[in-house]
Amino acid sequence: MYQVSRESTSTLVSLRGCRYHVRHWGKPSGTATPLVLAHGWMDVAASYQFMIDALSDAFVQQRPIIAFDWRGYGLTESPATDSYWLPDYLGDLDALLDHFYPGQTIDLVGHSMGGNVVMMYAGARPERIRRLVNLEGFGMTPTRPAQAPGRMAQWLDELKAQREGKNDLKPYAEAAGVAARLMKTNRRLPQDKADWLAQHWARPGADGQWRILGDGAHKVVNPYLYRVEEALEMYKRISAPVLAVEASDDSLGQWWKGTYTLADYHERLKSVPQVRVQVIQDAGHMLHHDQPQALAEMLEAFLA
Repeated sequence: MYQVSRESTSTLVSLRGCRYHVRHWGKPSGTATPLVLAHGWMDVAASYQFMIDALSDAFVQQRPIIAFDWRGYGLTESPATDSYWLPDYLGDLDALLDHFYPGQTIDLVGHSMGGNVVMMYAGARPERIRRLVNLEGFGMTPTRPAQAPGRMAQWLDELKAQREGKNDLKPYAEAAGVAARLMKTNRRLPQDKADWLAQHWARPGADGQWRILGDGAHKVVNPYLYRVEEALEMYKRISAPVLAVEASDDSLGQWWKGTYTLADYHERLKSVPQVRVQVIQDAGHMLHHDQPQALAEMLEAFLA
């Protein structure tokens, strides 16, 4: 199994009705800029461990570093809800920063869904962010008002499926099954890392079955349409320099089949006042698993 070189410590803190799980690395300092890491959809804070291990000693010793499990993921509680809303992630992030770093500016990194969240947050709270890193947080495909009735009906149908237990995540007989699932999703993930991640991505229940640490309600679609125009207005308000990191594999092409492309995403980034785009080679969407050393070096250079 993968051998961690920098162990994290954990704290639990109550934020907006949820008990949040937060991992800590680095050395807190009264003057150092904290680094805050936000994970993606159906992921956990421990997902950043490989990148943390790849950072230089000098970088880690300079500043506190935290990563947290979003509500309904990992070791953070699931609220009493049957669906999740993007604004709640921003509210949770704001409360977390007020708890740990009141009055401080931070460096903020988000992957995938977390990348979308941190871009929105940086537009709403530009004064809180010194540097912003977006790892494959592309936003969503454009929508039209005419899609609204169908989207709302889809949400109602998926809520019904949720009540009937149809969104429950598949259990696994053992951790090896979870690791195999991770390797199937990411063909670059080696066995040792998959075995390590499986221990943090899932937990055995009383029946011995391993269950993913993610609320099935996360699978329920948002009833409201994604409005590109609103996202771009948020982007315009970002005052921090932004590093937008992409993997060499075209995730958008795989997901959206031409309805939303990298060229479209790059056009949206033109609304960000200060942005730099960099690509990590030989990597897919989980680039912090595929090339943690390259990503760590890129972050250190940008955050210096």
